[in-house]
Amino acid sequence: MSGIKAKHQRLVLVVIALVALIGAGLLAAWALSRQASYFYVPSDLVAHPPEQGRAVRLGGMVERGSIKTMPDGVTINFVVGDGKARVPVRFAGITPDLFVEGSGVVAEGRMEGQTFVADNLLAKHDEKYVPREMKDMTRAQAKAVVAETK
Repeated sequence: MSGIKAKHQRLVLVVIALVALIGAGLLAAWALSRQASYFYVPSDLVAHPPEQGRAVRLGGMVERGSIKTMPDGVTINFVVGDGKARVPVRFAGITPDLFVEGSGVVAEGRMEGQTFVADNLLAKHDEKYVPREMKDMTRAQAKAVVAETK
C-alpha cells in the first residue's frame, strides 16, 4: 500500500513542478513583452501608430533643413523621414557627435500626439565613416595607427 502512496506523491510533485515551470515561463514572457521596445520606420509609424506613451524606437534619416534648436538651447525639433512618410521628433539633451542633417538616426522614446518625443538618440554613420582623430591622416598613417592597436 505504501508503494502506491509514494508513486502518487511523486506524481503530485511532478505536476506541481510542471505548473511552476510553465507559470514562470509565462510570467517571464509577459514581463518581456511589456518591456519590449518595438522598432518603426516613419511609414510604419504613420500607418500603424503605437499606443500613446508606449516605448518604441524610430529609425530613419534626419531631413535636411529640419533641425531647429529651441530658445532653451537644449531642446531640438527635427523631422525623421524614410522617403514615404515624415515624423516630427522632439529631443531634449546632448546630441551625439554624428547627429547631423541627412544622416541616419535611431530615436528611442514614445509618441505624444503627432510628435515623437525621444529620450535617447543614436546617430548612425555611413560606410565612409572615419573617426575625427583620423580624418586628416593619409591612408598609410591610418594603417599604421590601426596596426598599433592590434
